[in-house]
Amino acid sequence: MNDLSNPPTSHWLNKVPAVTLGFWIIKIMATTVGETVADYLAVDAGFGKLSTRIAMGTLLAIALLSQLRKQRYVPWLYWLTVVLVSIVGTQITDGLTDDLGVSLYLSTPLFAVGLAAVFAIWYAVERTLSIHAIFTLRRELFYWAAILCTFALGTAAGDLATEALGMGFQLGVVAFGTLIALTFAGYKLGLNSVLAFWIAYILTRPLGASLGDLLSQAKAYGGLGFGAMLTSAGFLTTIVCLVAYAHVRLNKQDALAK
Repeated sequence: MNDLSNPPTSHWLNKVPAVTLGFWIIKIMATTVGETVADYLAVDAGFGKLSTRIAMGTLLAIALLSQLRKQRYVPWLYWLTVVLVSIVGTQITDGLTDDLGVSLYLSTPLFAVGLAAVFAIWYAVERTLSIHAIFTLRRELFYWAAILCTFALGTAAGDLATEALGMGFQLGVVAFGTLIALTFAGYKLGLNSVLAFWIAYILTRPLGASLGDLLSQAKAYGGLGFGAMLTSAGFLTTIVCLVAYAHVRLNKQDALAK
């Protein structure tokens, strides 16, 4: 696997953002929005699960096709796609659990196997899993397949820990936050950077979901009672501001490169 610290391509050729603190902040917030928006649309807004799934699946397809057609990284489009993947990934896991009765003890390892299969095929074909080398259509398709699997796996693992195993939202935030911190420490001590990135990427999903549930769920269920609408609005506003900053920064980089 290639090292993340030595990107083989220039920033304007790569289709995904650099891994910075801002990247992780937006990623965690995007996962939180995926948890709260899906709940708000299906329950609070009264659209129902089926209509919400169809609408979000359609929007994801449109955003992903637009993303694939671009020749470079476009912050607003990339992160819109991530938010929609987060919502759809949540809906996939919830559909298996709530509608089909698939146990989280089964779906979690199944999603893990699916993600491992994506990585295995990706590496066998491309000989790298580095996100600094996403500059061909095939690599980008592998990348988004992996992203969808991480969201589905993270949702299942998070629900398994916080609900089925009774960890609760507060302990879930602490536990998954600690695992991410340990992964970062491992990276600093020599853990392969690509491996560290994907471990952290998976873990940010249950962290974001636990954080979203902690903020949005009623106090009777262990949350802080802010509601799905207020939580979603606050996090979406923050994401928009950070993405706007990313656009400004990217434009400055382009200007300096000319």
